[in-house]
Amino acid sequence: MVSTRFEVSNSPPVRYPKSIFFIISNEFSERFNYYGMRTVLALYLTQKLNYDDDTATVIYHIFTSLAYFFPLMGAILADSFLGKFKTILYLSIVYCIGSTLIAMGAIPPLNLPATSMTVLGLLFIAVGSGGIKPCVSAFGGDQFKLPDQAVQLAKFFSLFYFAINAGSLISTTLTPILREDIHCFNETDCFSLAFGVPAVLMIVSILVFVCGRSMYSIRKPAGNMVVLVFKCVGNALSTKVKEQDENPKSHWLDYAETKYGRQIVADIKSLMKILVLYIPLPVFWALFDQQGSRWTFQATRMNGEIGAFTIKPDQMQVINPLLILVFIPFFEGLVYPVLEKIGIRTPLQKLSFGGILAGAAFVLSGFVEIALDETNAVLPMPTESQLRIYNGLPCDYHFKTDIPDFKNFTVQSIGAFEAIHVSTKVNTTFRFTADTTESFCIKANMSNISGTFYLNPGNAVSYFISQKANKVNLLEYADSAEKDKRGLPRVRILANIKTAKKVLLKNNWNSDLQYNVSLNTYDQFTVADGEYDLYSDNGTRKIASAKFELGGVYTVILHEVLENEFKLQRHTVAPSNSLHMLWLVPQYVVITAGEVMFSITGLQFSYSQAPESMKSVIQAFWLLTVAIGNMLVVFIAEAKFVESQSVEFFLFAVLMLLDMALFMILASRYEYAEHEDDDVESGDMKKPDINKIDDIPLKLDQGPLEKGLEAPKATYTNEAYRED
Repeated sequence: MVSTRFEVSNSPPVRYPKSIFFIISNEFSERFNYYGMRTVLALYLTQKLNYDDDTATVIYHIFTSLAYFFPLMGAILADSFLGKFKTILYLSIVYCIGSTLIAMGAIPPLNLPATSMTVLGLLFIAVGSGGIKPCVSAFGGDQFKLPDQAVQLAKFFSLFYFAINAGSLISTTLTPILREDIHCFNETDCFSLAFGVPAVLMIVSILVFVCGRSMYSIRKPAGNMVVLVFKCVGNALSTKVKEQDENPKSHWLDYAETKYGRQIVADIKSLMKILVLYIPLPVFWALFDQQGSRWTFQATRMNGEIGAFTIKPDQMQVINPLLILVFIPFFEGLVYPVLEKIGIRTPLQKLSFGGILAGAAFVLSGFVEIALDETNAVLPMPTESQLRIYNGLPCDYHFKTDIPDFKNFTVQSIGAFEAIHVSTKVNTTFRFTADTTESFCIKANMSNISGTFYLNPGNAVSYFISQKANKVNLLEYADSAEKDKRGLPRVRILANIKTAKKVLLKNNWNSDLQYNVSLNTYDQFTVADGEYDLYSDNGTRKIASAKFELGGVYTVILHEVLENEFKLQRHTVAPSNSLHMLWLVPQYVVITAGEVMFSITGLQFSYSQAPESMKSVIQAFWLLTVAIGNMLVVFIAEAKFVESQSVEFFLFAVLMLLDMALFMILASRYEYAEHEDDDVESGDMKKPDINKIDDIPLKLDQGPLEKGLEAPKATYTNEAYRED
């Protein structure tokens, strides 16, 4: 740590460093890559790699945790061994390899092991993204000559902040469009493009970054303060074990004074007081980062249609950065003055209130989940089976069976019967007979049916009554009411037709969406939502129309009443996503408000309270709280304490409230420190005057999309410049 005091120079201003363009482009591309990939990651894991929601949640949060753990390693690597330039370059290459692996694994024709490539790619991205996080902004700061370029340096941080948010906002908006609206490789989506565009941009950014090599001001590694802290703590503990009997001291850290000096020991003591307050903080991040996992899965089961536009589930994540840009000035100008009137004044009080808001957001998400449960598909339990019978004939059939609770029932013409809770054991059979009293079927030798229903626990089976060779035909097939993971409609067509072997479905909203369906297989298939016209004779003759809504599971009976005259009946096996996606907005609003009060206030508090020598260290530990919080989600998802998702949301809410209660107890015992360069008056921090650039603490990467920011490297005051 070097603390140098400069006299303000009256020399002519130095030109703005041209090298900044290359550094900014690297940061823009990296943030575009990271947030774009992470936006669609959860859906890719479930829809393409076929992980269930719990496993996808675990993978997502392990990746996020690693991405916020590796900044500590990156800082040590840059400060103690390679220097910032080489660390950024080497880890950006690692980053690109990871992005390329995921993109290539998502290309179906290559037939690569997508699962293995994705997991390996995520590890590389976590190492690369996390490793360069504490280096880029600091490397940019190294390009300026101080104190002559103090104002230009401040403008660089504003530009750097803009690059972070621009890359994040654009990618969060764009990648869901690339994923869903573009169809490639004969599929209804294009994950390979959604991953590939950010990967290509990252490769280009490395080339641009290297092109600026001759312009960079590169400093040699000078040691890392985080390493020094751990060495000092280790020395204090080992020395205490040896000397505590002969040389007792008032504080265990005092045993390190001999080797590291009184000032460093005193600074670490101040650091420890702040770190005690960090103990409850990971729980907030456990809630906050579920926007990209659990809340995105919520959105897939909802309806995003707004007129002709449809919100994509992963696009809901854009709400957070957009709101935070609005909330920051709104809170400063209105909310904080109001809170001060009711007694919420100090940073720790505001931080506590932000955590409570996060818990409230999960209460809201729990109630939304309860409403969503009503639209879920009813699937068979392990001890029961489901039976559905579809009648494709023009006659009603009256059934008699030995199924308990379903001994007599009627299946109407072009109608359906379903028993969704039939208690069964392995290979359970039920006898049945069915007849009709309608003369047409009697004359056509279709008056009687008899046979056996074969049911197995945990499965659904369906039967289709149709006519074949002037005889009643009973087709049996395995059925499923499970919804599509992408939230799209699933359709099965059961046809009793003589004049056509296939039909063509044309979407009335998008003429490019067409589906050729064979009438001999009865397979279930996925379509885009909308209204469809059904054509036979190679798409030249319209025979019927049907509408399929998002999330619905449908069985369509198509019956030829007379030659070339058709009747269609749509049966709903699982309800559509009737709950609108905008019902998620309140929970996003509340958790974003909580973030403003928790994250930004927490960073400001930590930075102002930490001793000058410990400011970078405290930011490193702030990042670790994000990593630990994501691992907490992994633990709860893996432990499966509860089966219901709504109960899990309420569990997180209660955990957050209890956590904030612990935090408030710890905060009540904290005594605010007063450092030479930190104004802390009456337990509150003085707000910097935005009209005086020399009075603004510059917190690098403190953007709404940067959750857990890298260590601030520079602080300006009216007196002097200090570099960590």
